[in-house]
Amino acid sequence: MSNQTKMLTEQARALPPRDRIALVEDVLDSLDRADADIDQLWAQEASDRLAAYRRGELAATDLPNIIAKYRP
Repeated sequence: MSNQTKMLTEQARALPPRDRIALVEDVLDSLDRADADIDQLWAQEASDRLAAYRRGELAATDLPNIIAKYRP
């Protein structure tokens, strides 16, 4: 953690609870913004996977099988 981050953390902790909550929500909201570059990469990946499926290079798997694979 940088010195600036440590200083901001100390300042945030000194805020009243309501202000700290608003600050946390604002920071979290800033992380949830869409990234056009990442969205474009995912769109290309989906397009590539669909094309591979249509060429017979990629098999489809039923959702229940996928869920069963990752359930403990």
